Amino acid sequence: MARSVIIEDFGGPEKMKLVDREIGDPGAGEIRIRHKACGLNFIDVYQRTGLYPLDLPHALGMEAAGIVEAVGDGVTHLKPGDRAAYAAMPPGAYSDARIMPAAQVCPLPDSISFEEGAAIMLQGMTVEYLFHRVWPLLAGDTVLFHAAAGGVGLMACQWAKSEGIELIGTAGTDEKCKLALENGAAHCINYRAHDFVPEVKKLTDGAGVNVVMDGVGKDTFDGSLDCLKPLGMMISFGNASGPVDPVSLLTLANKGSLKLTRTTLFTFLADHARCQDMAKHLFSKVESGAIKVRIGQRFPIEQIVEAHRALEARQTTGSTVITL
Repeated sequence: MARSVIIEDFGGPEKMKLVDREIGDPGAGEIRIRHKACGLNFIDVYQRTGLYPLDLPHALGMEAAGIVEAVGDGVTHLKPGDRAAYAAMPPGAYSDARIMPAAQVCPLPDSISFEEGAAIMLQGMTVEYLFHRVWPLLAGDTVLFHAAAGGVGLMACQWAKSEGIELIGTAGTDEKCKLALENGAAHCINYRAHDFVPEVKKLTDGAGVNVVMDGVGKDTFDGSLDCLKPLGMMISFGNASGPVDPVSLLTLANKGSLKLTRTTLFTFLADHARCQDMAKHLFSKVESGAIKVRIGQRFPIEQIVEAHRALEARQTTGSTVITL
């Protein structure tokens, strides 16, 4: 038996329940993993509310780290006793232990703690694919990154600095802007005090940026397009403020032959070899010191409702870890 957070209906944080569930043994291509810590991410909110529908009832949580207890037939990259971490489908990471597909579970280096592993997998591999696989960035490129003081944002700030990329961040308070700057952002705009579009134009001498990376969605999308250089790339990868309204292709033409993509991490992680390569790249960044893991807050699993409320209220900074 293991404790697991489930929902039986879509809705607010109060819909989550902590229940005991049987675990069982892994089948072919599966592992059983005993978690030491879990991560909290906005995709968990999207799944809880039904924005990203699940078959109900369903467990929640996309990210965790722990120790492999058993492996099924055909699993060769992991063995019992291995330290491991993942950001992977299907949801179910808010639990003491679980059975899950092995392909997207990655060996965790001894130098990275379980809490760090749980804090970096989804956010860190998101930054890895945004910087290197959607539209590979080069030293000297300029990037506008919204929510720069969040978990993904702070990793993006550090990643950009390590590779000579000029990152302009946005955040909702002066304190969060200061945090983004301390983590490597070249500039950070308090979007509650200033319209970020003219501020970006001012910082780029009117040229705009090469790339926008926008996990906020509805509230920032139109302004983000206005921040791009001609031929620039708009990467929409989240919708914390709500889904983006439909976009006319003529809008992209009129604003300078812009490029637009809506990405998801799990498309990139679906291939086993690519997933493992992404994790190794992320781990190398952490082990080199280029990425310092910032755990802004911890909640015991018994307080998962409070954790979701804090996340949705934008009261968190850095990564949030669920302790077991």
